[in-house]
Amino acid sequence: MSRAGVTHLLKGLSLLWLCEVALVSGSILWEVPTAPFTSPVNNTVKLLWEPQCQAQLRHLQDGARITALIPPKLEGSWVSSRCEVRPGPEYLTRSYTFYSSRQFKALQFYYRDSGCREPAYSLLVRGRLRLRQASWVTRGGTEAEPHLHTVSVVFHSAAALHGLAARLPPLCHAQGERGWVPGRPYELHSPRARGSACLEPLGFSMTELSLLRVETQHHARGAIVQELFLGDVPTDWSQRAHYRPTGYQRPLQNSMHHVHPCPVCARVYRSTEQRPPVLPLAPTMSLSLGGRWVSQGCESRPAVLFLTRLFTFDEATRSWEGLYQHYSDPACRQPTFAVRAWGHYALGGPSARVPGAWELVFRVTRAGVRALDPPTARLLNASRPGRCGGAGLWAVGAEQDVTPTGGCGALGIRLPHKEYELFRAELDHRQRPLLFTGERPTDGSSPDRPHKRPTSFQAPLIRCAPETPPPQRHGRGDGPSSSAVSGLRQNGGSVLLSLLSGWYILAVH
Repeated sequence: MSRAGVTHLLKGLSLLWLCEVALVSGSILWEVPTAPFTSPVNNTVKLLWEPQCQAQLRHLQDGARITALIPPKLEGSWVSSRCEVRPGPEYLTRSYTFYSSRQFKALQFYYRDSGCREPAYSLLVRGRLRLRQASWVTRGGTEAEPHLHTVSVVFHSAAALHGLAARLPPLCHAQGERGWVPGRPYELHSPRARGSACLEPLGFSMTELSLLRVETQHHARGAIVQELFLGDVPTDWSQRAHYRPTGYQRPLQNSMHHVHPCPVCARVYRSTEQRPPVLPLAPTMSLSLGGRWVSQGCESRPAVLFLTRLFTFDEATRSWEGLYQHYSDPACRQPTFAVRAWGHYALGGPSARVPGAWELVFRVTRAGVRALDPPTARLLNASRPGRCGGAGLWAVGAEQDVTPTGGCGALGIRLPHKEYELFRAELDHRQRPLLFTGERPTDGSSPDRPHKRPTSFQAPLIRCAPETPPPQRHGRGDGPSSSAVSGLRQNGGSVLLSLLSGWYILAVH
């Protein structure tokens, strides 16, 4: 193919990606710009980031620090670095081992509490993993095909045994006259017996192994950290057995090359299905939002979305500002567009469903959009008049206020917007504050009703600056500075921007 033909093909693929961004179902994105924005309402108002936030963003965009091979090298053991929360909620830790023979052993430890200190039961999964081609859907990922050989369960308490047994059909209870007892392994699945009849009622599936990515971080003085990203788990329990992931969960750490210090890593690595890890008691943290919070790395969302986020919260005025920058690649080096949003939030009480988390309600009232590459600018210029800022006036690098047009139909931004959120604060391995915001539904819907409030979390943000004086208002808007989340999703044929998750759904808080 000629050079001109290759160039034409690449341009066509770029436009195809933009169409997918505008049409795919639910992914919540908050954009973080590489340089300060200038308000379209008041050109004298600029967002000045503290040096810590600027340094963090420069680190995120330095692609030379991270390498990822396709296909990845999986041999070795990979373990959780903290107590993980899945939709439901479910609390678990994981320890996966991959062998050169393509066999794998996966240990999943489930708990009754959000600190992973009260083991309920363990699952031991053995199987074979066939690596396939690079993913055509999720750039930078590798598709794989897992084949399960056996799945066994070990109960760690009588209460867990009775609770789990009540969810299983009678054929799964055929374990002899003595019945099930804690501490003994029982086979739930094998190629010869029961199939998936005993797995689906538990919401169990290993579809997470159908999409994977290994990142190697090269730090100063030769230090190496390797992380294994596995496919995301759907928020709808009924879809778990058949869901095809397009995003990732929080990564597992390589047992030999992991973050330091990592007290959880060692405990999980040494555990077995009959001796589950009991994690150290985590300090209790109150939810203090004031200040600025930034992504720790390039984040992914289902439906082929990559982004970085920066939020600012002002606790005195209960206001927030969110900056979300989207990219077309998993290293976050090729920016496509950015969204800035403002609004207010109301802090509720502690969550009854997820201990240690807090319930909030966010309201998004203003937003600005900035095209960061020519294809995105062309897409926005093709919008119908009155649907996305000034029709035909979009240019690369220039931000437009989309509040007067009620958002931006091309990107699914609707204003105003309201969302019911779930936040949690923790400390990382260096005792730095982390902020977890609610995970968005994988079906693309919006948490715009109390019963749709998240029960799990997306990648944590790290505090990069303490609280500063209240920011200046932008025009007549309702939006001083604070934090938020955004997202891109499709619902009944329309895409929405959710400014609190990193998916697209801007509507009323």
